[in-house]
Amino acid sequence: MEPERVRLILVVGMLLCAGLMLVYPINSEMSADILFDDDVDDRIEQESIGNSTRYGLVLRIVHDDGGKLTSNLSRLQALMKLEQEVLDGSNPDTSWEATHVWIERILTPFQIWDEAFAVHNRSLANATQWSEVMQPTIEDGWCGNDSSEEGLAAFEVTMMLLPKNTNFGIACPAFAGATADQPPDANELLWMVWLTGEDDNTDWGELDEWAQKVTESTEFEVRAVGVNMMFAKSKDIAEHDLLFILPPSIVILALILTIGLRDPVIAAATLAGVGLVICAELGALAASGYQFSIVDGIAIPIILGVSVDGAFWYCRSSRERDEVRSMLFIAMMTTVAAVSLAMVSPLKAQRSLAKVIVFGIVLGWAMTRFVLEDFYLQRRKNNHLIEEEMKKPPHPALAWSWPVALLVLVVIAAASPGGVKVLDIEQFLPEGDPALVELEDLQSKYVLASSTIAWVVLEVEGDSADDLLQVIDFQEQLKQHPSIISIDSGMFRSPLVIGLSGDGKGTTIDEYVTSSNGSMLMDDSRLQKDGITTGVAIAVFIDGKNIDAGLIFKDDVEKLLATNNLSGGVGGELPTGAELAKSFDETRITQILVAGIAIFFVAHIILNSPIRASRIAIGTVAVGAALDGIAGLVGGRGITSSLSVLLGMGFAADYLSHASTEHSPTAMDTSARWWAAITSASAFVLLGIVTFPPAQNTGRLLTIGILISILLATCLSFTGDSSETLDEGR
Repeated sequence: MEPERVRLILVVGMLLCAGLMLVYPINSEMSADILFDDDVDDRIEQESIGNSTRYGLVLRIVHDDGGKLTSNLSRLQALMKLEQEVLDGSNPDTSWEATHVWIERILTPFQIWDEAFAVHNRSLANATQWSEVMQPTIEDGWCGNDSSEEGLAAFEVTMMLLPKNTNFGIACPAFAGATADQPPDANELLWMVWLTGEDDNTDWGELDEWAQKVTESTEFEVRAVGVNMMFAKSKDIAEHDLLFILPPSIVILALILTIGLRDPVIAAATLAGVGLVICAELGALAASGYQFSIVDGIAIPIILGVSVDGAFWYCRSSRERDEVRSMLFIAMMTTVAAVSLAMVSPLKAQRSLAKVIVFGIVLGWAMTRFVLEDFYLQRRKNNHLIEEEMKKPPHPALAWSWPVALLVLVVIAAASPGGVKVLDIEQFLPEGDPALVELEDLQSKYVLASSTIAWVVLEVEGDSADDLLQVIDFQEQLKQHPSIISIDSGMFRSPLVIGLSGDGKGTTIDEYVTSSNGSMLMDDSRLQKDGITTGVAIAVFIDGKNIDAGLIFKDDVEKLLATNNLSGGVGGELPTGAELAKSFDETRITQILVAGIAIFFVAHIILNSPIRASRIAIGTVAVGAALDGIAGLVGGRGITSSLSVLLGMGFAADYLSHASTEHSPTAMDTSARWWAAITSASAFVLLGIVTFPPAQNTGRLLTIGILISILLATCLSFTGDSSETLDEGR
């Protein structure tokens, strides 16, 4: 096909794809579901038929004057009224306004307390003073051995949704300072809210907006808090950062291109080409239904920075057309080979970001090769010094810089500490952020906030009597695990294991669950396909700060399943995140070596030169090991740094392939290489000063990676072997 026709097809195709952004706007998400796969959690989402804690968001409520809340009956009843208004929309000042997201259910202490009082024919909602429901005294309160199911539920919800230092009063008179004739006395409390929406990714930010509306129109201060809301905040930070750095990135890149290329027309054409590449990619992905993670935004400045290399090699180097083509192709393929390893990562966010980067790199190469190449060559300025420079080989002593540089990188890698951070919300918010401070305060005050939910799914049949007995027995054994948080009154101990409730009747799981009242957090623990029960979900509250305990819990429960001849699995954010961190720590060096091997084979196939392919691969592995070591030295090695290492290896392969030539380096080649590195680094430097930690860490590591790669490539260029020639057919 004629070059002009290829150029036209490619440009028109990209313009059409870019135009799709007008029809399919980008909608990025941020949640644990976006970050990593959890098969157990996904199954619960797809097959659960009852309410669960999976989507429970948290509201923190205090009175405007900071005074008594639960012991003040008028304020308590005002909150009960607020709860009802939210559900029925009767008050426009407090109603839920979002149309694509809505509140499915609310859990507050009041509804459970009212049910506990109703057992004794008393009504909290209709009382005019506390004595009407407190007298005659319920001696053992709600936590005694003879308490009703409703009373025990009221005790549990009080312990979970009121602060730990509360005088629990009737909830448990056995506690020091508490008496059965007094209500719980707290100045603040929590609500749990379940949102649902038109799609799988519910916009949690709507809850925060509603909370602000209620705060302005009532006597209460309502704040959306907890881990899920922190994910929403991290999304806002990332979006703000991206909008903040893109304009200056483009301006700085334009200045560097103009200065480096000495031709503003080429600079403008290059930027226009890169902009079209990014818009075309985003439009095509959005139209295909691709679910963007907010982390994917990191790819934009990366693609912006690396897609301009071809301009310098075509316009400033001493290479001819075919040699530049070969260089850019091998650079693109080796970079893609390294980054593509992230596509098999257990981290969904890492796979997503790798796909966006790889797609962008390939499109950027296609734009340079098929659209801009002739334009670059037409405006290329011939330099009469090229032939003279090529006759001047570098000083022989400089050949030693290559092994010395490799040795330095190995030392950096060897000197770094081991260990990997577990993937949690703290990696997505800046250090000292008020939301993190509030989370620490919540964790210190509330059982609910200091814990995290681990899920256990059992494969059972709903009509099996044996399976019912096995599940009940398994739950009792599970409650003995030391990692599980318990509500303990001294007389009554209740491990927070929520599965089959204790009030059911029947001989099969379906009969048992149907006859029970369920729990306050999960009214039906069955998992069903086409109306047939295939499993049971058990929610377990474990310490949210004890990462080692989370791993131990997962291992122990899997062993317990095997011991009881039960099939199933263990999931949840902490156990899954901790296991991913452990797996990454065990395989990160292997990943670097595999990337090096992949780069070797790609380079060898394209170059048909084992020596040059070996040099590129060895240098790439050295850069990857050094970047991994630097990540451990400058703030902790996290799972999110893994892709940065692979990207750094890809860029190293890019520059090393430029430097691995058949002739001695010229000043023009060195100039092209350094200007290409400077343009990439300019985007990464800006990325390294943003607030969003994953983007900041990526920018800093890639800036360091570019610096290391360009220095190593310069050292490699001094070892050029004139006896080797490029395969002109490639």
